[in-house]
Amino acid sequence: MRTVNIDAAKTDLSRLVDDAAGGEEIIIARAGRPVARLVPLEGSAPRASRRLGRLAGQFTVPADFDGPLPTDLLDAFERR
Repeated sequence: MRTVNIDAAKTDLSRLVDDAAGGEEIIIARAGRPVARLVPLEGSAPRASRRLGRLAGQFTVPADFDGPLPTDLLDAFERR
């Protein structure tokens, strides 16, 4: 957590918002006294990057995965 004077915050607001969006909490002070807190919104923190192929070799997809469903299962989906 870092503290920034309000005059510096006005000058660097865009950078401070980017830092807060990245997960940092910033205190804004006036005359050395904390008056506001800049924090990221929930869910706005950057997500971890996804790695392609992470499950490679752990399962196999059957050749008929897109074939017609069995009648009993199709009836259950269609509530017949």
